[in-house]
Amino acid sequence: MASCAIVGVNWGDEGKGRIVDLLSADYDYVIRYQGGGNAGHTVVNEFGKFALHLLPSGIFRGGVVNVLGNGVALDLESLWSEIEALRAAGVSVTPENLKISERASLLLPWHRELDALEEARLGERKYGSTRQGIAPFYSDKYQKKTLLAGELFYPAYLREHLQELLEWKNLALSGVYGAEQYTPESVTDWLERYGEPLKPFLCDTAPMLRAASASGKRVLFEAQLGALRDLDFGIYPYTTSSNAVAAYAPVGAGMPWEKIDSVIGVVKAYSTCVGEGPFVCELFGAEANALREAGAEYGAKTGRPRRVGPIDLVATRYGVRTQGATALALTKLDVLGYLDRIPLCVRYRIDGKETDEFPFPAALAAAEPVVEFMEGWRCDLSGARTWDALPEAARAYVERVERDAGCPVRYVSVGAERGAYIER
Repeated sequence: MASCAIVGVNWGDEGKGRIVDLLSADYDYVIRYQGGGNAGHTVVNEFGKFALHLLPSGIFRGGVVNVLGNGVALDLESLWSEIEALRAAGVSVTPENLKISERASLLLPWHRELDALEEARLGERKYGSTRQGIAPFYSDKYQKKTLLAGELFYPAYLREHLQELLEWKNLALSGVYGAEQYTPESVTDWLERYGEPLKPFLCDTAPMLRAASASGKRVLFEAQLGALRDLDFGIYPYTTSSNAVAAYAPVGAGMPWEKIDSVIGVVKAYSTCVGEGPFVCELFGAEANALREAGAEYGAKTGRPRRVGPIDLVATRYGVRTQGATALALTKLDVLGYLDRIPLCVRYRIDGKETDEFPFPAALAAAEPVVEFMEGWRCDLSGARTWDALPEAARAYVERVERDAGCPVRYVSVGAERGAYIER
């Protein structure tokens, strides 16, 4: 069986959805293995432009089976809304092309509320959460205090389990935050409203995935966010609450026996960051505004402006190593066409000393970027479809990223549309 993971090398928003949509034509299964509805994968194809939050980005390809694995934070309400939006645009979403693991835990309304309450309590110390309930959800999951999706098929068990969870969860809502408590009736109504239409998609995915392995099917694992937002290896505590690294893919996908054959790390031609936390290469003022507008850098989930900067080769090299990337997809190279000189963050300076290594999170606040410049190309790259069609300065930039990242760049994206790329 051939398997590949599409993962983020930096802080997320690198363009993973665009690459999954592109490459999914060559795969039988696309499996989302972690995260929830707190970030968006923007995809542009013949159906239109979409910001996917939970649905795997292979959903637009006929003949591809898309799977939401057990590692996903399953928000029934957000998922159903997303399915309805795609169907309205003419995209087929059925129990035949979308399977949801019965072992996925449910993200419930109180998770979103607790997320917002905690961010409000933290004030200026907030983590920059999208307030979609991700941190409270994963906290509950690892305390073994969530509902599994498959419990929707066992109503008596579900009622009893829900009552136990509410008894515990309401203590935090009212006692810690002074918030209104949930009733069994209100949560049951929510589960019926959004759970019932999704029950046909729920199943034990293990037999299907074991059969896929045995018959040599091709599987594409899709990550959310990037290496620098990984719970264990990112800029803690300004991370997500799950593991975005490729090594977790087989576990979160429901295929713990599977070995990944290749890992494509997605990196943007410049840096972006949504949320709080250290961002060493960050630009400010007019320079930042120009890059943000050129790249339309606004969050796919929240619409908030992304922080921007030059490509950070220190962080990128760290992300490549953390992800075990075997090849890179460099996205949005076309955006840099307005610049006479292209900045690159090539090293960090900490306490007067320069380093090529990505430091421990607590040391990042003191890090300063060491910036070098390369010649710009000052032209539109969006029509290029071969390596030789790129101007020399653009090729030199790609080769510099490849060299400093320590990983070959296989794909170069020069536009948002599915066909706007170069394969080397």
